[in-house]
Amino acid sequence: MANWTVPTEGTADVIVVGAGPAGSTAAVYLARSGLDVMVLEKSTFPREKVCGDGLTPRGVKQLHQLGIDTSGDDWIRNRGLRVVGGGRTIELPWPTLADFPDFGLVRPRRDFDDMLAGMAVKAGARLRTATTVTGPVLDEKSGRITGVRAKTESGEQTFSAPLVIAADGVSARVALGMGIDKRDDRPLGVAVRRYYTSPRTNDDHLESHLELWDRSDPDDPKLLPGYGWIFGLGDGTVNVGLGMLNSSKAFGKTNYRTLLRTWLDGTPQEWGLREENAIGGIGGAALPMGFNRTPHYDRGLLLIGDAGGVVNPFNGEGIAYAMESAAIAADAVLQATGRSGAAREAALHGYSSAMKAHLGTYYRLGTIFSTLIGNPKVMRAATTLGLPRKRLMYLVLKLLAGLYDGSDGDWADRVVRGLNRAVPSV
Repeated sequence: MANWTVPTEGTADVIVVGAGPAGSTAAVYLARSGLDVMVLEKSTFPREKVCGDGLTPRGVKQLHQLGIDTSGDDWIRNRGLRVVGGGRTIELPWPTLADFPDFGLVRPRRDFDDMLAGMAVKAGARLRTATTVTGPVLDEKSGRITGVRAKTESGEQTFSAPLVIAADGVSARVALGMGIDKRDDRPLGVAVRRYYTSPRTNDDHLESHLELWDRSDPDDPKLLPGYGWIFGLGDGTVNVGLGMLNSSKAFGKTNYRTLLRTWLDGTPQEWGLREENAIGGIGGAALPMGFNRTPHYDRGLLLIGDAGGVVNPFNGEGIAYAMESAAIAADAVLQATGRSGAAREAALHGYSSAMKAHLGTYYRLGTIFSTLIGNPKVMRAATTLGLPRKRLMYLVLKLLAGLYDGSDGDWADRVVRGLNRAVPSV
C-alpha cells in the first residue's frame, strides 16, 4: 500500500480521470494491488460512446489479462475480417498466434464500459460519476500536478493525489492544463457511426469497406479516402460507420454524416441500411492516432488511451491500445510505489520509455501508411492489386491489425518485425 496520502473523501493515492476502457483498466490493476484509487467520470453509466463496438484478438487479449470471461452470451464472437473493395470481397481469418487469441468479439460500448467500470469498483476503486474534471491543480513552485478541479452536482470541488492518470479522451483537458499540446505531425482521424436493424446482425466476421463512394450526385459519384465498417451485434442490429484521416484533402471539408447516408444508399437494399431502419442519430468522434500527444509522463501526470493519442494509425482501433497503455501505466505506478525522489521519478518516466518500446516503431510505420492512403487513387490501386492476392493480404492483415508474434512465428511475422526494425520510433 502506498503511503503518499492519507485516504479521505477528496484524496487518493492515484486519481484516474475518465472511466472508459483505459481509465477503468488502469483502476482495476492499481486497486487490485492495494492502492487507493479514485476514478472521476463526467457521465453516468450506462452511457453511449461513438465506436465500432468491435474487438480484434488484440483487444480480446487485454480482456483475458484482466480475468474477464468472454464465453457468455453478452459477447459475440467473430472469426476474422471480411475486406470489401475494388469489386472484390475476401475473408481473412484471424491468424493463429502465440501472443494473441484467434477470435474477435463484439459488445456495445454502452454495456462494455459499464462492465469495466463496475469491475474497477469491485476491485476497490472509488468511482465518482457526474464529475467533470476541468483542469489540473499544480504546485506553484515545481509545476507538478497535485490533483484536479472538477464540476460536481454539488458545485466546484478539488481532488488531491500525488499522481494523476489522464484517461479523459481526445479533449485531454488535464494534459492541456499542463501545457501538453497535441502534435500536428501525427495523424488524426474522424469517425461517425449509427445503429440499424438489419438481417446482417449475426455476421461472424467484422466487415471493412475500403472504398467510400459519395453518391450525393448520382450522375457523378466520387471516391473519397477512408474506410467503412459493418459489425453485427447479434441482437437484430448492426453498428455501421466510417472513418477518414487528416492526410486526405477531403478531411474537414466533408459532411461525414451525409457521406454515411450516401455510402449506405449504395449497399444492397436487403441489408436494410436505410433511414427507416436507423436507431438513434449519427454520432461522431475524433480519433487521436500515433502518439499525437506526448510526453506520456510529465510531472506526476500519465496519459493513457485517447488522451495520449494511442489509436492505431493503421486501422483506427482504439480499445485494445487504450487498455494496453493503461496496463503499462499501472505497472509504472506500481514500480514507483515505495520509492522516493529520483528513484520514483525514474520508474514513472519508465512509462514513456515503455510505450515507445512497445508501439513506437509500429506507429511510425502507421503514420507513413496513413499519409499514403490519404490519396484515394493510392488506396484504390492498393485495393485493386492487393485483394486478389491472399498471401499478400495475410501479411497486410497482420500488419494493419498489429497481430504478429513478437518472436518466432511465420514468414509474415518476420516481415512485420523487420519493417519495425527498419524505421525509427515516433
